[in-house]
Amino acid sequence: MRALLLAAGMGLRLLPITANRPKCMVEINGRPLLDYWLELLFEADVERALVNTHWLPDQVTTFVLKSRWADRIDLVHEEELLGTGGTVLAHRDWFQEKPFIVAHADNLTDFDVRGFVDAHHTRPAGHALTMLGFRTDTPRSCGILELNARGTVIAFHEKVDDPPGNLANGAVYIFEPEVVDAIAALGRPVVDLSTEIIPRFIGRILCVETRGYHRDIGTPESLSQAIADTIPRRSNRVGTA
Repeated sequence: MRALLLAAGMGLRLLPITANRPKCMVEINGRPLLDYWLELLFEADVERALVNTHWLPDQVTTFVLKSRWADRIDLVHEEELLGTGGTVLAHRDWFQEKPFIVAHADNLTDFDVRGFVDAHHTRPAGHALTMLGFRTDTPRSCGILELNARGTVIAFHEKVDDPPGNLANGAVYIFEPEVVDAIAALGRPVVDLSTEIIPRFIGRILCVETRGYHRDIGTPESLSQAIADTIPRRSNRVGTA
């Protein structure tokens, strides 16, 4: 399976840290965030990774070229941001009409990639995508999920004041090709996954909850917490939430 790492964001909430470095190159205990993602994916036998860039792309290119996985990484630069869905659409041929992983690479995580892929392969009939879920300590700042008994997402509450729980969208997905078709059907190059595409598949999304570590490092406070935390060096079990 191939994976798209969405890494083009400018990280405005992390200023001034991101004034002179891309968000995916912010270091956590001496390692760029992107390095955690590449290790996680490639040690789980992901075939190739596509990484998009925008802000200060030369730093990402230099890092990738020196990476031990350089020959399995493809870089694409966006002069103008296409949105998360637009990036998927622009590179649909790269996915070879097969299921693929899409991940917002601004989270620090150690979820079980193999378990996630296995869950997608055994998902209920009619489901077009699988979503990683995690338990958040700040539910009002996340997209909160409601599930039925078999783990299907039946409602999605994006950053509401009174969320009905703390199971959040982890912004890691496996898409079937029909999800790309839905993006293409909008007929424009700039598309946002979370607001324009994911809601269209409510009732057809399997949620798989990670039992491991998962944190958005998008603010100085959350970055500081991630640096303070210790990520267990183990594979974390996942299962239908």
